[in-house]
Amino acid sequence: MAKATFLYFLFMVYVWPISCVMFHLPPNTQKCLKEDIQANQLVMGEYEVSDVPGQIIDYVARDTKGHILSQKEHITKGKFSFMSEVYDAYEICFISKVPPHQRGIPQEVSLVTKKGVETKSYEGIGEASKLKPLEVDLKRLEDLSDSIVRDFVLMRKREEEMRDTNEKTNSRVLFFSIFSMCCLLGLATWQVLYLRRYFKAKKLIE
Repeated sequence: MAKATFLYFLFMVYVWPISCVMFHLPPNTQKCLKEDIQANQLVMGEYEVSDVPGQIIDYVARDTKGHILSQKEHITKGKFSFMSEVYDAYEICFISKVPPHQRGIPQEVSLVTKKGVETKSYEGIGEASKLKPLEVDLKRLEDLSDSIVRDFVLMRKREEEMRDTNEKTNSRVLFFSIFSMCCLLGLATWQVLYLRRYFKAKKLIE
């Protein structure tokens, strides 16, 4: 029993990460945090910004195509959420704005993000379904296992796509090398024949 509890603890610590970052944002600058997210995943976050009179920080969440998924101005402390439509690299940007007449100072920004299974409230699920604490933990592990399996399937699919791309690229490089070699051989043969004909015309060789 103790061994099972220990393995469960390691499983929860190492396989169930929650992204938490803290950084200082210099005045009139922008800092973006990017992460690859699968399609149809809920992303939730909570941010807090140190208050400096006269200074403003905005935040925006968007994909690589520039589509804005979540946005808010003059932030201090709050939460956000958005749903990923396709597998893509999504970014959350914090933008500092300081009036020209004011000397700005760096502001501290803290951000906690969760996605997929991490966003579910298993306490609420347990209360609604009248589940025991152990059953809630098993439900959490089941969902997390499904999420890991989907991640592995996606990684395998991307590996197959990359392998196919590499094979196509190698084939194209091989054909291009053969074509280049044939062109060089043809050019060299033409030069030899042309020079021989030229030297014969000048009677330099028989």
